[in-house]
Amino acid sequence: MAIDFEVPAEAKAIREKTRRFVQEYCIPAEKDLGKRPLMDIVWDLRPKAKEQGLWCPFIPVEHGGMGLGPLANALVQIELGESPLGALALNTQGPDDATMLTLLVHGTDFQKEKYLKPLLAGEKRICYSMTEKAAGADATGMQTAAVRDGDNWVINGEKWFSSAASVADIALVMAKTDPDAPRHQQFSTFLVELPNPGYNIVRNIAVMGHEARHDEFGGHSEVIIKDLIVPAANLLGGQGQGFNMGQHRLGYGRLRHGMHNVGMAQRALDMAAKRVTERSTFGKPLSERQGVQWMLADCASELYIARLMLLHIAYKMEKGLDMRQENSIAKVYLAHMVHKVVDTAIQLHGALGYSHDTPLASWYTSIRSQRLVDGPDEVHRWTVGRNVIKAYEQFGTTASACGGDLI
Repeated sequence: MAIDFEVPAEAKAIREKTRRFVQEYCIPAEKDLGKRPLMDIVWDLRPKAKEQGLWCPFIPVEHGGMGLGPLANALVQIELGESPLGALALNTQGPDDATMLTLLVHGTDFQKEKYLKPLLAGEKRICYSMTEKAAGADATGMQTAAVRDGDNWVINGEKWFSSAASVADIALVMAKTDPDAPRHQQFSTFLVELPNPGYNIVRNIAVMGHEARHDEFGGHSEVIIKDLIVPAANLLGGQGQGFNMGQHRLGYGRLRHGMHNVGMAQRALDMAAKRVTERSTFGKPLSERQGVQWMLADCASELYIARLMLLHIAYKMEKGLDMRQENSIAKVYLAHMVHKVVDTAIQLHGALGYSHDTPLASWYTSIRSQRLVDGPDEVHRWTVGRNVIKAYEQFGTTASACGGDLI
């Protein structure tokens, strides 16, 4: 029996609807970026998205979302990635989306009503405070601690790079609650209402890219947590489950970045193709030059591989199969893929690409973060490499660690 790559008709239809929305509304609205407050632009787009039934793609219908499965959601997210306004318009932006998913899966009825409901409606924002300076990519090295005090928990510590914290209404804070427990069972997560005197945002950390846009979106905050009192009812998912929930949340975040990267890379390649077909140098169209064709071919190959990766992972998710190895491989690959394609598009645009007359320069600076966020390249490559060795030791071949369990 042949492997079937046919996309179901309903998934094709929602992909096409999303594509039209991005092309007709999001991309034209980009002209106002930097001229109007970002969220004003977003609030113009959101009613239009809702009118078309485009809202919170992977959230179940009974909670107000579109109820899309992994494949259909991946196709939608790829289309949204063509514009920096796409995900925001559908309320499926990071870091909110993955944190909504965590609340959906692990939240109590009380937590879903009080915290998840307004997030799904787009009325509130949520940030995720896990990373710390001292620990970096090693979440188990965090020092922020929570101590039980009657019906409350008291949290003290500091957080680093809490994305969107400065505009968030809620923070999901991870802290050490069981220092004597096994390493991965020492941490718990708490829902914190903001603003809160115990959760002090020191500053938004300056990063590469358009600072104005990042500040409006929420930036990346340094936070001091001092005597932060959290009701016991705001413990999410049970004591000692913070690390496991965090990894589940980050697993989706990595995929979302990759999906959006494919959309951005596709638009960049389209722009490059348009540019070389319209421009001539030394009496000959750029599109007829073999060196230019090779550059475009390399980008096409990268995008093809990227799409196959996401399709394979979506299949495994649909079937409930373990896709952690593939997720790590794709996370690293897709981050490099989008950099290569955007960089090539800049090169083919020449000085125009280096200017801010196209979005390419802005994309170039923003996508460098993809090799750092949700686990740096080196950590994922380390994990993948260990799994290659484990596969060989267990089966006498590395195939299962290279997608060979299904292909």
